[in-house]
Amino acid sequence: MSDVKISASDVKKLRDMTGAGMMDCKKALKETAGDFDGAIEFLRKKGQKLSAKRADRDAKEGCVLAIVSDDNSKGIVVRLSCETDFVSKNDDFVAMTQKIADLALSKFPETKEELLAEDFGGMALGDKIIEQTGVIGEKVELADYQRLEGPMVVPYIHMGNRAGVIISLSKASDSFVAAGKDVAMQVAAMNPIALDQDGVSQEKIQKEIEIGMDMARQEGKPEAMLERIATGKLNKFFKENTLVNQMFVKNNKQTIAAFLESVDSDLAVTAFKHVKLG
Repeated sequence: MSDVKISASDVKKLRDMTGAGMMDCKKALKETAGDFDGAIEFLRKKGQKLSAKRADRDAKEGCVLAIVSDDNSKGIVVRLSCETDFVSKNDDFVAMTQKIADLALSKFPETKEELLAEDFGGMALGDKIIEQTGVIGEKVELADYQRLEGPMVVPYIHMGNRAGVIISLSKASDSFVAAGKDVAMQVAAMNPIALDQDGVSQEKIQKEIEIGMDMARQEGKPEAMLERIATGKLNKFFKENTLVNQMFVKNNKQTIAAFLESVDSDLAVTAFKHVKLG
């Protein structure tokens, strides 16, 4: 280790540059004889080593943010994951998630892999996240990234950054913001698996039919009636699990589709993205 004297101001400067702890910054500067570029690389390698060691750890905590552009024409949701609730609530961790969200909205890449390759303070975002593993001392990863475009995209962040939703509406107007927020809240609360029944996979539909037939068979229903009974159960499944067919949580006498039509006869939700911790 170098005998070069490291000043407190240099340690603070490196901390401001990397977010690493004071002692880690002091050690990095000593190891590299006060060279800042070398110290940053030292911290990055520390993160890579720790990231490899903790690769099999569960990172079920974290921060989810949903944001949209000023004109509401596009929106994104990102989830930066970590191992503990303590880290997820740290101001620096939330601030980094916000910077990632801002970058995602600005560049609007199609995939998470493309987002990880974007420049983030002079290095690829993926490398920055690995560096943060060394800084924080636990697994950190960009667990999810989703985006939407449309006439009007509305965001909602649920439960203290534990879930985020963006929805796309068929028409744009400032008067639709509240309705859009209500629909986004519906997604967060009721967790639909698809927009409508056309969005449900054939594999899932077949599985539900098989479950319905098996339940009817166990109840002693005649074999000839099983398929008809299962079809009825499938329709109930669609009503409970597809967004436009769900009953509106704020008014259980109308579906989401009917609620939006009550706001404007041509208003509909065209897509949604739901990202949550866990």
